[in-house]
Amino acid sequence: MIKLVGKQQFNIYYKFLKHAKSPIHGDGLFALAPIEPDQMIIEYTGEKVRHEVANFRERKYENQGLFSSYMFRLDDDWVIDATKMGNLARFINHCCQPNCTARIISRNGVKRIFIFSKTYIEKGEELTYDYKFPLEDNKIRCHCGAKFCRNFLN
Repeated sequence: MIKLVGKQQFNIYYKFLKHAKSPIHGDGLFALAPIEPDQMIIEYTGEKVRHEVANFRERKYENQGLFSSYMFRLDDDWVIDATKMGNLARFINHCCQPNCTARIISRNGVKRIFIFSKTYIEKGEELTYDYKFPLEDNKIRCHCGAKFCRNFLN
């Protein structure tokens, strides 16, 4: 069982994560060892861009046939685009009853996104968090399979 204490780096979890095919959607990220609740697992990394650039890139990626872009809203001005420059965190799928949560942490005026375990995570379990997409008319179907699934991501 993994439980970090003190000032250990979150990078320790990289060796305990596996990118693989997901029953939820496309690819997913899985735990290779149990993880205790409230543990910092991984930082969501990528290129920090303004919303206008993120919107432009999203259309560009779709035109290139990349229908999975990995954009994470950092705040009202910035987005982290992990599509081409991100790490394994981009493969964490949405779930309406997730075992992880995303937290934006500011250090020295720099905002960063970290994924924390919300519940106890079993070895082999897929990591998930709630994407919390804004409500829109164009609905995106949810395939998480959770008991209380909302049926849509937005």
